[in-house]
Amino acid sequence: MHFHDCFIRGCDASVLLNSKGNNKAEKDGPPNISLHAFYVIDAAKKALEASCPGVVSCADILALAARDAVFLSGGPTWDVPKGRKDGRTSKASETINLPAPTFNISQLKQSFSQRGLSTADLIALSGGHTLGFAHCSSFSKRVHNFDATHDWDPSINPSFAVQLKSICPLKNRAKNAGTIMDPSSTTFDNTYYKLILQNKALFTSDQALIDSQEGKNLVFKFAASKKAFYEAFVNSMIRMSSINGGQEIRKDCRFIN
Repeated sequence: MHFHDCFIRGCDASVLLNSKGNNKAEKDGPPNISLHAFYVIDAAKKALEASCPGVVSCADILALAARDAVFLSGGPTWDVPKGRKDGRTSKASETINLPAPTFNISQLKQSFSQRGLSTADLIALSGGHTLGFAHCSSFSKRVHNFDATHDWDPSINPSFAVQLKSICPLKNRAKNAGTIMDPSSTTFDNTYYKLILQNKALFTSDQALIDSQEGKNLVFKFAASKKAFYEAFVNSMIRMSSINGGQEIRKDCRFIN
């Protein structure tokens, strides 16, 4: 959720604002339909407002919650720099600026560099895909009618492609069909990178990480060493979470003041 926030207008908690009237907010944009548990942020904000009103922004709460989610899933911890402000604008149409699961390596690099982030940041932050769930819409085009000569993306391990086809059939698909991001999807580890090297990455954008020499070197490094991945992830998270935005400290994370 923190990543989905920072890549639109900076880390300003615009992803938490509710849609209102004719304005459809970021949280209702297509890439954000899988975001949930906003109530966790609401509960943290309520407790903070009760003890020190008007001091801690929703954007800071999101950054801290991202750190805690990683740590509680068995990953590293770090000191989160604070002092972010909350934004007053949130548009679903702007979620088109999020890196898409269909992106190739040059599109990914461009998306990150526009936000002052390097290829090394891209490879490290993508490791966040060790946690969570993906809907079929994010990857089903890789395993059905891929192109004129292939039914599935030739960069996918064939047994994995067959597995994904059964989870996401073209007809009679369950409403919220999808799959976990990696087999240890509740544990923050380096399995994600090992899967890429086995051609078992879920998204085109995951498999694309080894399509540049720098990316390939880092994927090998992180697959071999959880410690190296953790160190890089922490540094890149701190860099990403310092992308500025925002003008105020909201009283309620779902509404501007």
